[in-house]
Formats: sequence, structure tokens, C-alpha cells
Amino acid sequence: MNGTAKHEPVKTDAAPEGGSELRFFLIAVVLAAAFALVPRSLSSCRSAQRGEDAPDFTASVVANPLDNKPLTKESAIALASLKGHPVLLDFWATWCGPCQAEAPIVNSVAQRFAEKGLVVIGVNTSDEPGLAEPFALKKGLVFPIVFDRGNAVARAYRVDNLPTLVLISKTGKVVAIRHGVTSAADLERLVRAEL
Repeated sequence: MNGTAKHEPVKTDAAPEGGSELRFFLIAVVLAAAFALVPRSLSSCRSAQRGEDAPDFTASVVANPLDNKPLTKESAIALASLKGHPVLLDFWATWCGPCQAEAPIVNSVAQRFAEKGLVVIGVNTSDEPGLAEPFALKKGLVFPIVFDRGNAVARAYRVDNLPTLVLISKTGKVVAIRHGVTSAADLERLVRAEL
């Protein structure tokens, strides 16, 4: 031997100081990113698409019947009966804060463009029965409101964010979709393009 001592590494079961905390932090960051990004990417894949035929539906009217007749248990709106008119579907719920903020914007557009043929239908979805009519009265909404029993209409339009606006052309095609609160200027521009 040449007198040089050989040192073998010391084996230990303990992780280096701070290593487990760093590993935990990195895992937490990756999971947070996954939970934040995956639903957004999936929802964009599932949203109704521009140019698609608008899915037909018939739903019970719970406030402001289209024909101004008294509201009855048989009051309903069928989308197919509105061909020839641009239709704006407003998907909302009473518990949804952004929906409450957008309601006056949609109401204003409904009033301003009714004489030009626009039909606005509020689709009360993901909500308890009986809440939409008092909400509409309190907010002074003038457009028809239908109740989406079992979220069937929302599923047909693949709506998973509230509020969501879907604009349908006179020929029954989806021409615009907006998630979240839409400004009055943007909504008016979309509607004018379809009149």
C-alpha cells in the first residue's frame, strides 16, 4: 500500500437536510398546476363549437313567457320554433355571482334588440327549482327564463362554466360562445353581426 487511506462513502437512510421538504414542495407545485390547467384545457375541448348546429331543446318557462300569455305549467319554449331569429342563450344560476353581474347587461341587450328580431332566453341551470322566477322579478329581467331540469340543456351545449352565453344564428348555427361576464360592448357587437 502506498499509505493513502481509502475512504468509503458512509451510507445513511436519512435524506439530506431540506430534501424531503423540497420534494414535497415540488410535488405540491406540480399537483397545483395540474389542477389549474387540466380542467381549463378539458373545458375548452368540451365547449360548444362555432359553426355547429345548435342542439334543439324544449324547456319549461318559469318567468316571462315569450308570447306574453299567462304562465302555466305547460308553458315551454322549443328552440326549433325560433328558427329565423337570432337567439341568445344565457346559461346562469341564482347562486353565481358573475351571473348576477351579467344579468343587467343581457337584459339591456334583450330590450334594445327585441324589435330587430333577437330572442334572448335565460337558461337557469345547476340550480334548485323555484329560484329563477323571484330572481328575475328582483333583477327586473324581461326576457323568457326556462328551467334546465337535470341540466339537460347545459349538457347538450357542453356548458361547464357559468355564466355562459351562446349566440345562435337565424339558421340555427352556433356563432359565438362567451364564458364569464361579457361586456355590454362585446355582446352588442356580437348581436349586431347576426341581426
